Amino acid sequence: MSINSGLFTTKSTEWETPQFLFDMLDEEFGFTLDPCATTESAKCERYYTAGDDGLAQAWEGTVFVNPPYGRDIGKWVKKSYDESRNRSTVVMLIPSRTDTRYWHDYVMKADEIRFIKGRVRFSDSKVGAPFPSAVVVFRGGYGLPQITSFQLK
Repeated sequence: MSINSGLFTTKSTEWETPQFLFDMLDEEFGFTLDPCATTESAKCERYYTAGDDGLAQAWEGTVFVNPPYGRDIGKWVKKSYDESRNRSTVVMLIPSRTDTRYWHDYVMKADEIRFIKGRVRFSDSKVGAPFPSAVVVFRGGYGLPQITSFQLK
């Protein structure tokens, strides 16, 4: 398979979660909702597409979020933080952009930040993403995050 030319440019903001990474997290958390999916990429039985506008929906249960990585990513991080305050557990796969406002305003209030060693290979790409990634877990806590790292298989 060839590399999707839009994968490493601003042409696409969607980076489909590798199934093995989702499965690893799903085994731990038991996800019930994927609020930023396409019909083809949905990881949960219950999901919202862009047409459903996951940002405008209430999230319940255990939520897996791999948001579009464009300019609106901060809105998804804020929504994840806010929904965790309403008794949902929200687990995000996001770029590790520690210099951004949303990182300092919301990610630093997460219960866990798990930095990924190496680069995630999104979709069917044979190479890793051009940015580091992190798994951010919001459980509604109010303390400092537990910060760890893990190696991809």
